[in-house]
Formats: sequence, C-alpha cells, structure tokens
Amino acid sequence: MRANRTLSDYLFLSGKGAMMGAADAVPGVSGGTIAFMTGIYEELIGSLRRCGPEALAVLYKEGVKSAWGYINGSFLLALVSGILFSIAVFAQGVLYLLDTYPELLWSFFFGLILASAWLVVQHIERWQGNALTAFVTGTILAYLITSVSPAAIEPTPLIIFLSGMVAICAMILPGISGSFILLLLGMYTPILTAVKEVDVGVLLIFVTGCVIGLLSFSRLLNWMFAEFRITTLALLGGFMLGSLNKVWPWKYTTTYRINRHGEEVPLVQENILPGSYEAITGQDAYLTGSILLMVVGVLLVVLMSRVSGPGRR
Repeated sequence: MRANRTLSDYLFLSGKGAMMGAADAVPGVSGGTIAFMTGIYEELIGSLRRCGPEALAVLYKEGVKSAWGYINGSFLLALVSGILFSIAVFAQGVLYLLDTYPELLWSFFFGLILASAWLVVQHIERWQGNALTAFVTGTILAYLITSVSPAAIEPTPLIIFLSGMVAICAMILPGISGSFILLLLGMYTPILTAVKEVDVGVLLIFVTGCVIGLLSFSRLLNWMFAEFRITTLALLGGFMLGSLNKVWPWKYTTTYRINRHGEEVPLVQENILPGSYEAITGQDAYLTGSILLMVVGVLLVVLMSRVSGPGRR
C-alpha cells in the first residue's frame, strides 16, 4: 500500500477504476485483468482483505481516521468511484459497441488480455515445478469455463445470493469475467434487468452475496500472494491466456435464446477464422481494423505498465 498520494494520483486511480467498470460490463473481460495490467492488483486485494472484523476493531478502539487508513480507504474510494462512474456513463456505450461492432471490440480486448498475460509471465523468473503446473492448470481451467454453455436457472433469492458470491470472485480474478459467470449461471439478464428497473430487493440480495464473496476471496488471494507469489502469478497468467478463448473476435452462433424483449440473442458460439466468418455469416470481418485494434490493445498495456511505475501505483 502507498501513502502520500496526490490529488492527481487519486484521479489517475479513478481512471483505472473506470476502465475496470467498463471491462466488467462485458461478458468475457475481467476487471481484475485491468487492475493487474495497471499495476494496482495486489494493493487492491490487500486493501479488500482488511475490510473485515479487524477494521471494525480498529474503528472501535482508535476511531474513524485510523480505521480509514487501516483499510486504505482513500485508494478504495477513488477506485470504486471510477468503477461506478464508468458503469453509469460508459457501460451502455460498451454494450452498444458489443452489439454493433463485436469484432472490433473483441479484437481490442483480445490485444489487452494477450499483452496482460505476457506481462504476468515476465514476472516469473523460473518455469519449473509448481509455476509451470499452475500456469497450465489456469489455462485449461479458464478455457473450460469459457467453453461451457450458459444454463437456465430460476432466479430465486438463494441463487441470486450465490451468483453474487461467485461472480464477484471472478470479477477480481484476472482472466475470468464476472459478467460471463453470471451469463453461465443464467443470471446475467435478471441482474441487468434489476439494475435497469432499480429492483431494490433483488439488488440488495445480490450485493450482499457480492460483499461476502469479495471479503472472503480477497483474503484467500492475499494469502496466496504472500505465501506462493510465483505460483499465484503463474496461475493468474494461465487464467488470462485461457480466457482468450472467450474474446476471440470471430464467432459463429450455433444456438440462440430469446431475451425479455422477444429478441434472439447468441447463446452458444464457436470460434472461427476471419475468412470462414465472412463466408458463413456474409458479414464483414473487419480484419484490418481488428488487427489494428489488437495492436492498440497491446500497446495500451505496455503504456499502462510503464506509466504505472512506482510513482503512480
């Protein structure tokens, strides 16, 4: 954790939060990936871990100021503010691009995640034993998760609560998208509908599950980084690499579902090559633009990793 941040540092943190919020709105991209590539992942996990009974004890014994410092409150406030701002302002734009120009948007995210995976790999000095096993395991697990067909489950209060617990864990895990987990569980549309219609009951149950899952999982991740840093980095790198299966830009839809508006939306998709995509769908693959956006995504990660140096993290 860092102290003595300036106002510009906190504004920069809010910008990173905005990127995380925009990413989490897309079923296939993890806000955790954005946090990792911008150099704040471990501080985020460490800060979340402190938001528990220990913080309440500090609040009771030493007061609000000490408790705020204990949980790194200014960091969390700046980041969460950026996330909420992004969800309120930019998420709809991201969803519009996903519906209108999916090839271009997925290409950009493909470049982001590919470069982020490489960034993680660079931190692993020796590829032996547990590190290699963890990397392969993470890759296979992420690939299998992103290959599973979405389920149709009745949105009962218990299911909504459990969905919140699982999805929030995925949202802070690089490579695994919380939105995609909701989609797999059949909860993406019900939760998105609850947000749009301000269904307080559903949202309260979901948020409660998110809070409990977040506080529990952040402790596990913090412990893993403290005790098995290299192995954990290898596992996260594998998650990122395996998740590329989900963000491949050119997909052929084999099964559709009917949304609440009576419209057909993709349910099960297969990855295909750009040429096959144009031949099968009759649509432009936007190959040149897609490749350019992949490169932009890669360069953005490189830039962010340099900007997020010791003075900015």
